[in-house]
Amino acid sequence: MALGPRLDLRQTQSLVMTPQLQQAIKLLALSNLEIEAFIGDALESNPLLETGEVQREGDGPAELLDGDTLPEPLTADELMLAGAGEADAPLDIDPDALDRDRDTGDWSAAHGMAGGEDGPDITEHGDAELSLADHLEAQIGPAAPDDRIAFIARHIVGLLDEAGYLPHALTDIAQDLGIALAEAQLALDLVQSLDPTGVGARNLSECLALQAKEADRYDPCMQVLLANLELLAKGSFAQIKRICHVDDEDLAEMLAELRGYDPKPGLQFGGSVQAAVVPDVLISANARSGWDIQINQATLPRLVVNREYYVELRGGCSDKQSKGWLSEKLADANWLIKALDQRQKTILKVASEIVKQQEGFFRRGVSELKPLTLAKVAEAIEMHESTVSRVTSNKYLACERGTFEMKYFFTSGVGSADGEGASAEAVKARIKALCDGEDPKKILSDDALVDLLKAEGFDLARRTVAKYREAIGIGSSVQRRRQKKLENL
Repeated sequence: MALGPRLDLRQTQSLVMTPQLQQAIKLLALSNLEIEAFIGDALESNPLLETGEVQREGDGPAELLDGDTLPEPLTADELMLAGAGEADAPLDIDPDALDRDRDTGDWSAAHGMAGGEDGPDITEHGDAELSLADHLEAQIGPAAPDDRIAFIARHIVGLLDEAGYLPHALTDIAQDLGIALAEAQLALDLVQSLDPTGVGARNLSECLALQAKEADRYDPCMQVLLANLELLAKGSFAQIKRICHVDDEDLAEMLAELRGYDPKPGLQFGGSVQAAVVPDVLISANARSGWDIQINQATLPRLVVNREYYVELRGGCSDKQSKGWLSEKLADANWLIKALDQRQKTILKVASEIVKQQEGFFRRGVSELKPLTLAKVAEAIEMHESTVSRVTSNKYLACERGTFEMKYFFTSGVGSADGEGASAEAVKARIKALCDGEDPKKILSDDALVDLLKAEGFDLARRTVAKYREAIGIGSSVQRRRQKKLENL
């Protein structure tokens, strides 16, 4: 067969990730605060962009670039009915949409903003936390027997590491201060009696022992276990049971007790400022038994193109290079406005579907939370699952019940008698309610919890109930019985 050059025609389809598309996908995953920073950079680099006033309740309709006005505000219920009827396609499955939009003058500000009342005020910023040293020194004065011991205790506090441990030998401290070892021991005992329990310990075993004493669980078996933590790290449970003289059940209870202790109590204090959680989506019930949904505009400036400045610059462009630069800046500004508009529409679609799927939660609480997956929401709004994942990442939703991360509403399911499944969060809430309401004289065991939950339609294994109980910080039946006895004394 002779070899030679030839021309062939071949037709294929491929997804082209243009730079604009990649940037639009990135915008979906950013929170409103991150978008605000991104817009700030865009304003600095593009002279045609400027911020417009955010649409407020009672304001007239904002003027768009093409002279049209904003549509009437839509509620979440109306958005649900609209479903996938939006003309705009998901950003991650239509690579040509952005390029087409850049060539048109049809830009619009974000719509779907409810005109209802403002959402809950969650702009409070956390106060600066005290450092561990400040927290401990504030307690030393009232607890110290005399000024001398108080001075030594403050010196010891200054030597603690960030986890609350004392990395220096007590003999070295006594020698440095020129005091008797007994005085240094008294000062250390004072530090170890302060809150949080466990500070001033010289090793992990002593830290856990201090917390066990505080919980009245420092019996001989626990003392032997804490003295042999290296065996626990190796997994030598048979040897531990032998030297502690306990069986499997007692060992399991002791280990569960240890898991409730804090191995680094000093890390509770860092002197950092708590960052306020700013919601990206605000949801509230309306008078029509529906829901109003809106993007939180407090952290999201509205962008517009300064047409007057564009006309002025265009009149001064005499060469091809200047005209090309100005056209590029105009196209970039148009694209960014369109991408931000599309981002808000996508967020509203996803939030609306979450409200629809989890309406029981918004009306009655966590007990009505249902199992929900990204795929189910993506199918309902006819978008790709990756789009829903990006939309719900790093974003928060504020409603009458509080502020929740949007990922919170996607929960795994557990067995239920009706076959529909129940949310793991709903099961945890029910376990907590049962334990909080139990009779102090008849503490519920895990088996009893299984029976009660089964009677309510939750088909769970005992180990699953125990796992959920421990996950929400509820102790075993033995621990709860001891705790409630102390409370009733």
